Amino acid sequence: MSAPAMIVALLFGYLCGTVPFGLLFSRWAGLGDIRSIGSGNIGATNVLRTGNKLVAALTLVCDALKGTIPVVVLSWLYGPEAGILGGLAAFFGHLFPIWLGFRGGKGVATSIGVLFGLSWPLGLGFLVIWGVMAALFRMSSLAALTASILSPVGAYLVSRGDLVLPATVMAGAIVITHRANIQRLIRGEEPRIGKSTAA
Repeated sequence: MSAPAMIVALLFGYLCGTVPFGLLFSRWAGLGDIRSIGSGNIGATNVLRTGNKLVAALTLVCDALKGTIPVVVLSWLYGPEAGILGGLAAFFGHLFPIWLGFRGGKGVATSIGVLFGLSWPLGLGFLVIWGVMAALFRMSSLAALTASILSPVGAYLVSRGDLVLPATVMAGAIVITHRANIQRLIRGEEPRIGKSTAA
């Protein structure tokens, strides 16, 4: 991949990832600043705490799409390496958006979008694992952490060795962004799906 292609991939991916859909949709729906309620996070889980399921669903879909779109566009323009780089840039753009003082979301929805863009079986596998864990334990964070940690294994199983590293990077970042959730899981204090939490 040439240097100009790398720069375009990084910039385009990052800028796509920085769009704070949760914040924008919540304001447009008259729900106020999503950062002032619940965990203060701009992601779909915190938007759901407003009680508006439609806005939460829109946030979830758009946060995923801002991971998928850079992967698809950049892969078409410059090849798969640019798609991977752009996807990672979008993921970290969501985590660290320049417009919000580099304080963004936890990255789960955007990582799903990136995985779908890179390999739809890998993205589908993530959703299946998330769904099974959520159904069994009723904890969104545990489901997300499990699916994320297993995503590099999924990349290997679908014979996409080039995706093991990006899947591992995103999984590691998601573990870090969920460190407060992990502490509550260890203490047995993590709330079930449908119940609110302040962090």
